[in-house]
Amino acid sequence: MFFLAVFAVAALSASAQESKIGFADVDYIFSQMPEAKQIDTELQSVQTVLKNQLDNKVKEFQTLLADYQKNVNSMLPAIRENTEKELQQKQANIEKLQQDAQTTIQQKQTQLMEPIYAKVGKAIEDVSKENGFTLVLNQQIGGLDVILFGDEKMDVSDLVLKKMGITPAPATPATAVPKN
Repeated sequence: MFFLAVFAVAALSASAQESKIGFADVDYIFSQMPEAKQIDTELQSVQTVLKNQLDNKVKEFQTLLADYQKNVNSMLPAIRENTEKELQQKQANIEKLQQDAQTTIQQKQTQLMEPIYAKVGKAIEDVSKENGFTLVLNQQIGGLDVILFGDEKMDVSDLVLKKMGITPAPATPATAVPKN
């Protein structure tokens, strides 16, 4: 049994020494892609349309509310009750419209990003195979650094961009994206 454990540790150690690990900054890669600007523009357009619709509904609600508050004391009970129900319904509609707008934006972003994720994933896979990497990690996940230190020679981000036919923009001190 001891012999098997020693053999397994030795095999893993030898395997790890032969492994070549790299990392990529996917956010940096996306920022360099021309598609990123198109996606931002399209999402902004969808957001603007939805915001205008929401603003119109809020304005209708505010107008009705102001009229109600101004005339509440002179309204017949049945009209007051009907107006209160209408206000409640409009408020519920506004809340639903807000939720639907968020869902629509998320779905649109997913729809637009899926082909980009696939393209970047394929390029990372190709670069990894061509350069002998056995593992490529993402530098950040959710804004948190996953790789706290990495030799810049192991950063495949620019290789991935070149694989996709994109010339990486030169980093300026003000816009430099730290990649390690």
